[in-house]
Amino acid sequence: MAEALIRSLRRGATVAGTVAVAGAAALGYGLWERNQFTVRHESVPVLPPGVPDITVLHLSDIHMVPGQRAKAAWLRSLAELEPDLVVNTGDNLSHKEAVGPLIDALDPLLRFPGVYVPGSNCYFAPRPANPFKYFAGPSSNKEPAERVGLDWQTMHQLFGAAGWINLSNRSQSVPHGRLRIDFTGVDDPHLGYDAFAGWPRGSATSSDAPHVKIALAHAPYQRVLDEFTDAGADIIFAGHTHGGQVCIPGYGALVSNCDLPTWRARGLTVWEHEGRTTPLNVSAGIGTSRFAPVRIACRPEGVLLRLTARR
Repeated sequence: MAEALIRSLRRGATVAGTVAVAGAAALGYGLWERNQFTVRHESVPVLPPGVPDITVLHLSDIHMVPGQRAKAAWLRSLAELEPDLVVNTGDNLSHKEAVGPLIDALDPLLRFPGVYVPGSNCYFAPRPANPFKYFAGPSSNKEPAERVGLDWQTMHQLFGAAGWINLSNRSQSVPHGRLRIDFTGVDDPHLGYDAFAGWPRGSATSSDAPHVKIALAHAPYQRVLDEFTDAGADIIFAGHTHGGQVCIPGYGALVSNCDLPTWRARGLTVWEHEGRTTPLNVSAGIGTSRFAPVRIACRPEGVLLRLTARR
């Protein structure tokens, strides 16, 4: 009996050792993949006929922390893409001292026209959390009193000084050649800050001029996507999901951290509501919470979309 007990203990130790090695390997891979930055390329026919193409660089979920040199260098290199427009869908910060490093990293891109909306990690620093809680539903969509506030005011001031337009519960039109771009956006739906402002108001004949309607939100909750789609958005940009962050190869995301179906957690899909359809681009994001700094089968990304004319 003693020998059987010893054999059982040895088998248990072997299994435990195998699990520990596998866990360490997965952690090591996840730490490596978080810095394997990529650019996803898409093409979407949403412009009026005869209008030249527009290139849009979509950034989301940078989650900047001081000292992230690889991320900062990659962000600076994106200026080489020469986009016509930068769209930033929030969660830019992950540390109370991150505004300076963020602006330094984005400086080459700030010379391009840009629009943005904030996410919860523009307002508040992330906190340690049990990752398994995400399987029970979205993380807290309320504003906890104990959260550490971030310097989003300075970040917004610096974005504004560069000419980037804040679309938090507001809309604005911007000319682009002979095209008018109508923007609308909402403050972070994950915190319940969203209030759809509609589209910019123009003259009685403004709808006759060539224009495109672009909508932004940080977190792609279905109620927000429905509002944008019902209002006639030509394309919607969102982030927040991190593409699932830890995915299963061949299957994809296990969570989206909102009520968006997991198969839509990354990529270009078509949102449908009451007979209307709108292209929806959800970025897998660039960073992670500093308390969960891994990615598996979900590389960080920027997205370069070419908006082309409808036929």
